[in-house]
Amino acid sequence: MFSHIGKARTSKHNLGIASLLSFVAGLVNVVGFFSVQKLTTNVTGHFAFFVDEFFKLNFENAFHVALFVIFFFLGAFFANFMVETYSRIRESETYIFPIITEAIILGVIAFTGSYLIMENPDVIAFSLLFAMGMQNSLVTSISKSIVRTTHLTGLFTDMGIEFSQLFFYKDQFHKRRLLKSIKLRLTIIFMFFFGGLSGGVLFERFGIKSLIVGSAILVGGLLYDFIKIKFILRRRRRRL
Repeated sequence: MFSHIGKARTSKHNLGIASLLSFVAGLVNVVGFFSVQKLTTNVTGHFAFFVDEFFKLNFENAFHVALFVIFFFLGAFFANFMVETYSRIRESETYIFPIITEAIILGVIAFTGSYLIMENPDVIAFSLLFAMGMQNSLVTSISKSIVRTTHLTGLFTDMGIEFSQLFFYKDQFHKRRLLKSIKLRLTIIFMFFFGGLSGGVLFERFGIKSLIVGSAILVGGLLYDFIKIKFILRRRRRRL
């Protein structure tokens, strides 16, 4: 799911990583917004607020809003920097450090969030935007831009294009490829929605501590990949 890079990746791998990470993004989106009333998985809204404050000549407020965009950018930069660095050492493990870092960020915010909400809620927003920037950058790199998990605008655009193309492509090869792509995008949308719904239910009971679920899912995904790889290698050795 995570470890297969480039030509080794299949639609099944992309479907797996899309399901896992879009659920986490949906959960973070809702829990983050309920906690600090800020968008924490994308920066489109923040950019609009930045322009609004800038034209009102509220430069201090504009800079403050710009920081939300900057932290998402820094997360994306950091994740890809790690991917490029580790790809020159051991390509199959490029995903490990960014995923662990994201899991740690979510875990730390889960346990310190109650204090931060009172003292400095922006730290929560900055941290979650950094984590989601990392996730979006990582999954984009791993899947070669096929999968994106932290926002839905591009997904609905691409899916609209692909649905329209179904009326024009007659050969089965192109239709199967389109249907496979639509299935992937529908999975991301559904899991994002399901993650958000789960985040809302969990937040009612546990508050910002609900983020620990996202952290646990990321760690669980890594463990699943590790166990699966070990199992495959052991089976190959037996055959030899």
